[in-house]
Amino acid sequence: MEIRKEILDELIKDYKNPEDLIGEQGLLKQLTKALLERAMEAELTHELGYEKNSRSGGSTSNRRNGSSSKTVRSKHGEVALDVPRDRDAEFEPVLIKKHQRRFDGFDDLILSLYSRGVSTRDIRSHIEDLYGIEVSPDLISSATDNVQEFVREWQTRPLDAVYPIVYLDALRVKIRYEGTVQNRCIYLAIGVNLEGRKEALGLWSAETEGAKFWLSVLTELQNRGVRDIFIACVDGLKGFTEAIESVFPDTVTQLCIVHQIRNSLAYVSHKEKKKVAGDLKPVYTALTEDEALAALEAFAEKWDARYPVISRSWRANWPKISPMFRFTQDIRTAIYTTNVIESLNYSLRKITKTRAAFPTEEAAIKLLWLGLQNASKRWTMPIRNWGLAMNQFAIIFGDRLPIAGLNDNQLTQNF
Repeated sequence: MEIRKEILDELIKDYKNPEDLIGEQGLLKQLTKALLERAMEAELTHELGYEKNSRSGGSTSNRRNGSSSKTVRSKHGEVALDVPRDRDAEFEPVLIKKHQRRFDGFDDLILSLYSRGVSTRDIRSHIEDLYGIEVSPDLISSATDNVQEFVREWQTRPLDAVYPIVYLDALRVKIRYEGTVQNRCIYLAIGVNLEGRKEALGLWSAETEGAKFWLSVLTELQNRGVRDIFIACVDGLKGFTEAIESVFPDTVTQLCIVHQIRNSLAYVSHKEKKKVAGDLKPVYTALTEDEALAALEAFAEKWDARYPVISRSWRANWPKISPMFRFTQDIRTAIYTTNVIESLNYSLRKITKTRAAFPTEEAAIKLLWLGLQNASKRWTMPIRNWGLAMNQFAIIFGDRLPIAGLNDNQLTQNF
């Protein structure tokens, strides 16, 4: 709705300097106060069924009962309001609810800063610099505590029946537990759905990373509706493949090549890391498995005298490295590394590094969930060449791909 020019001219007829408009006693704050109070009066009129000062009194025995004072914080500073009351104390304004002390996106501002890793102290300083309002740590905590309900709903929501690709990984955060600060693992699962779009499936916390806990994570995913995963991209954790196969027996487990390279280079002197990494590249970029094994043999001949553990590690992990050679380049580029989740972990570590330690596990999950929501806003496009990948999935995995469940738009996009 456009405000008429005549109204605006009347409002600013005495305008002399910016303080008259946006100062502590300026027009903007006064107008905010007047509009809020008028809107709440209109709400009460609707509730009671008669206008203020009306003689008829409507069809209810309830009556207006003056007003109560209330101060709310907004982006324009603190606003003192007169909130209308009724005798039966049944009226609760929709615009400014009972006990609500913040208005006009104030909570959103706090959550936006908090989700980017800004500390409580810096949030307070930022708000004071912008709006001249002092906020307490309790207020910030109150604003962020409201997130917990959304986290619970998100963590238990139903999932799709089929995810062609799922990335599984963990990161470590410091959490105060029973009086001491401990390194605890946060487990992450990111799925790629039938449309090729990434989707965070869940967050879980445990003392250490282990196959037994991953088994409970996978079981939960199944209980939430997941019936099939074509390819699971994982790190080299012992027992990971067995844990996956116990819940999803037909899933192909693909070891993350980035993890494998990183573990290999841990044994190499700094000055030779670049050379060793370059000589490993023909192994994982080979077109066929036979070509990859030949490249690994060539690597061993050159480097085994100095670093025998590297080729031995690649051979030991070959059953989990080699599955990617069964797929075309369109699928291989999506699965040979867990870069998707590695990139996510990097962004999550950026927002957790400002905390020396989280006071509780719940606080850590809350912040990481907010970080996930920010990250997922960028997941707007399908994985590159996803339509070609889906063609290959249809051929390789046959009737496991629920083509009949896709709508016409998805079929057009994917094929």
